[in-house]
Amino acid sequence: MIGSTRQVSVHALAAPADMRKSFDALSLLVAEGLGRDVLSGDLFLFVSKNRRRAKVLYWDGTGLCVFAKRLEKGRFAAPWERGEGHALQFTVSELALLLEGSELVGRVPLSPAPFVMAPR
Repeated sequence: MIGSTRQVSVHALAAPADMRKSFDALSLLVAEGLGRDVLSGDLFLFVSKNRRRAKVLYWDGTGLCVFAKRLEKGRFAAPWERGEGHALQFTVSELALLLEGSELVGRVPLSPAPFVMAPR
């Protein structure tokens, strides 16, 4: 799995993506579809319409990486079924579950909201 030594956010496009897209086209989807900076170091998830393929775009500090996975059996969960709008946010654990083929991911939040300290 994709490892990191810091807190990483995972953003998913809340619509099926064309898996023929590569670095530049996926970067454009991040900027226009998610309203995010692809160079932030966060992970960006894209799932195909038939839910058999997924890609993750990641800036590692020196260049863009595209991780791709194709399921031979079953389908990925459809992140767009959450119905939260154009962009969805996951934890790295939820991303790992999605890439393993868990059907719960995308239907209900599996992780609690991040802890935020209240001002004094």
